[in-house]
Amino acid sequence: MRSTSSLFAQLLQLIPQPTFRKIVREEKGERCAKGFTCKMQLVAMLYLQLAGAKSLSEICDGLRLTCGKLIHLGIETAPAKSTLAYANEHRPAKIYERLFYATLQEVSRCRPGKKSKFRFKNPLLTLDSTTIELCAKLFPWAHYQQRKGAAKVHLVLDNDGYLPTYAVITDGKAGDITIARIIEFPKGSIVVMDRGYTDYTLFEHWTKKGIFFVTRMKENLKYTVVTDCICPDRKEIISDQLISLSSDYAQARCPSMLRRIVVQDSTGEEVVLLTNHLTFGATTISAIYRERWQIEIFFRTIKQALRIKSFVGTSANALAIQIWTALLALLLVAIGRFRSTFDWHISRLVALLRMSLFTYRDLWDWLNDPFHTPPLEPVGQLGFGF
Repeated sequence: MRSTSSLFAQLLQLIPQPTFRKIVREEKGERCAKGFTCKMQLVAMLYLQLAGAKSLSEICDGLRLTCGKLIHLGIETAPAKSTLAYANEHRPAKIYERLFYATLQEVSRCRPGKKSKFRFKNPLLTLDSTTIELCAKLFPWAHYQQRKGAAKVHLVLDNDGYLPTYAVITDGKAGDITIARIIEFPKGSIVVMDRGYTDYTLFEHWTKKGIFFVTRMKENLKYTVVTDCICPDRKEIISDQLISLSSDYAQARCPSMLRRIVVQDSTGEEVVLLTNHLTFGATTISAIYRERWQIEIFFRTIKQALRIKSFVGTSANALAIQIWTALLALLLVAIGRFRSTFDWHISRLVALLRMSLFTYRDLWDWLNDPFHTPPLEPVGQLGFGF
């Protein structure tokens, strides 16, 4: 089916437009603006992500080469390089952070029903962070080591759909546990994480709040075995024990009873798990921890498919805007993926979109059958505005 606007323009229409205007007003994003609106900045930064532009010049030149198709995106002209750079440095990144969460609600509405591999109904969430290396000379605010800089993206991944539900962007020195302490998880959630998040005070706080965790146990943890549980008749489960922490330091901070499960992985190595969930089977706890690998896949996917490893601005604000718009682009792609009948992988969908951004086809027809021969030219004109 022909369309009167490009795939890029139709993707932009998935953004909650009244909400975006409200956020811009509340954050005073266009205060003292002289013609360059936040809408134009958003279009430019999403073009950076979806088209794979590598610099401000590529963004501006790429939009300028669209031969009159910008009207469909809600802008009349391509921005100047200096104008976009100034906006990225000075306009609050909070605008795009709030827009990300507003769009996340739209994604939740169109997400298909839960198809979990587990029988339990508890929300399964993975907590982790990824470090993005930066040049210390270009990013002095992100000084991490003697000659290196770094930024961190702390993320909570919902394993039902594998989409982020919470994100924080910090410099490289920010501790993972510090961020974990400020995250509010819903009661009954199961949080999966690596042992870098071991904090006995936090474990006790979650236990009292009815939040479950599954992590790897530190090798030097001192404990006392309270009960040896019966192990299932499976080779992968070596032992299942109820324990209490025996050191004065750990016991004072986490007096609750915990559970220690020793699992043999596919390589034959023993993995020792620690959890405060005392009723699930040991095999289920083992399978829950294996789900933690999904967040590593997610980080690898967004680093390969989107632009969050090299940046078009050197200020902390510009870096945050680029990361938030990357996550926003991911949500727009996820909406299309959920509604499509085609078996898409995120990286493949982004790659094909990159080659078809200004193709004039109905977005949903294209998502269902991307290799159908597109029409040669658009039928008419359709403006896009927020």
